[in-house]
Amino acid sequence: MTKAELIAAMADGAGLSKEQAKKALDAFTDSVTASLKKGDDVRLVGFGTFAAVTRKAGMARNPRTGETVQRAASKTARFRVGEGLKTALNG
Repeated sequence: MTKAELIAAMADGAGLSKEQAKKALDAFTDSVTASLKKGDDVRLVGFGTFAAVTRKAGMARNPRTGETVQRAASKTARFRVGEGLKTALNG
């Protein structure tokens, strides 16, 4: 599903215009990003948790050349699936 398809689905499901749905989605992603940048988790009960994690520096391998390179430490986001979403996917 693309962002445009998600916006259309949100608009249909919530009875919003596509412009309102786009603003809502942008506000959601901006809020999640800001929370993760501060180091806070974003928990959506029944759906899942977005968490900021720090990756240590280390060695990585370039898949094209096989060359080993040094990888700097960095922050990334992880998503842990909630029980409600897991049940919906497997039920």
